Amino acid sequence: MNICVIGTGYVGLVSGVCFSDAGNKVTCLDIDAQKVENLKNGIIPIYEPGLTELVEKNINEGRLFFTTDYAEGMSDADLVIIAVGTPPKENGEANLQYIEAAARSIAEHLNDYKVIVTKSTVPVGTGAMIKGVIKEVVGHDEFDVASNPEFLREGSAIHDTVNMERAVIGVESEKAEAILKELHAPFTKNIVVTNIETSEMIKYASNAFLATKISFINEVANVCELVGADVTKVAEGMGYDPRIGPQFLNAGIGYGGSCFPKDTSALVKIADQVGYDFKIVKDVEAVNGLQRFKVVDKLVEAFNGDLKDKKIAVLGLAFKPNTDDMRDAPSVDVIPKLQELGADILAYDRIAEKNAKALIPNLRTGDDLYEVIQNSDAILILTEWDEVRELDLEKVSKLVESKVIVDGRNIFDPAHMEENGFYYASIGRKTVTS
Repeated sequence: MNICVIGTGYVGLVSGVCFSDAGNKVTCLDIDAQKVENLKNGIIPIYEPGLTELVEKNINEGRLFFTTDYAEGMSDADLVIIAVGTPPKENGEANLQYIEAAARSIAEHLNDYKVIVTKSTVPVGTGAMIKGVIKEVVGHDEFDVASNPEFLREGSAIHDTVNMERAVIGVESEKAEAILKELHAPFTKNIVVTNIETSEMIKYASNAFLATKISFINEVANVCELVGADVTKVAEGMGYDPRIGPQFLNAGIGYGGSCFPKDTSALVKIADQVGYDFKIVKDVEAVNGLQRFKVVDKLVEAFNGDLKDKKIAVLGLAFKPNTDDMRDAPSVDVIPKLQELGADILAYDRIAEKNAKALIPNLRTGDDLYEVIQNSDAILILTEWDEVRELDLEKVSKLVESKVIVDGRNIFDPAHMEENGFYYASIGRKTVTS
């Protein structure tokens, strides 16, 4: 199958590369000429484990191409996938200007029947809008529009594509359905076929539900601290129930990234526009906004209310491990708050530090984990990178000024920390004061 993917961001690039690796000819199209030139030379704009190698492999094997030219990208394509950004507007609504621009460019180069598929996360009704834009330009409806939302997790996006839990396809014709089923056959047997509007809604509903689980367990964690319970054991006990499951029940400082914050806000806006007050999701957002500051409160408590001139080693800047994505990362809010309270911050995140410095004013970083920790008054864990999980606590004990760790990701066992003489504060568990 010949495929044109419009947009080489996270979704477009990963999807295009994985589709090419399955044997399809894929041309990834982007209007950013420098980005396209870099991709042709194997320079990848995002950090995703295994992606660079997969790009190089499929370029060398003649299945993966990059261009800025719609005519070149679309000329022999059976399938045109729209994977451009839909950033939030100030009011939380999804901004569809890039979707509409892509639709118009597609229409201007539509030379024969094609299935035009939206993979970007878009509000219900976007498929109909795209169809209207294209029909207005070409003057006929000898094409199909479809919806095929992605369900990738940053840091494991290639695995998630190759081992899809399900593919959701929203279609209006049997022909489009057959083409999309053929595309997804190598990746999953679980294919949900529905109309376009339902497909668009499935993506928002899925992400909002997962965000709800995160905010729920964080609220439970806050109650656990007040009653002397351990949230990790609460989550374990809950997770064995197959109706609940253990996923997304890790208490901490809340969600971030490119999807959950944007999609929960967009779903609230979709509901508002049709006159429905989506109270649960609004509360999920409110809880998440407050949760990230719990670690600030715990640091203030550890130093009896005064963080002035305290040297804080911040471990992790990205919103999650195995990515350099800083969108809505807790560190973007937490570090400026600590600086406001007079703390002296030195951070460590070799993967995300460049992106972090563009967002956090006056951010100082170090290249060596233990050098960042050295002479610190406290260690603050914001991202659960493997090398942070594997800290040599004996070595840490000899480097720090005071053995204070505030853990926003609950990666250590409080009993073990107590044995090693640390003051250890985590989320939803009793603080160890040694």
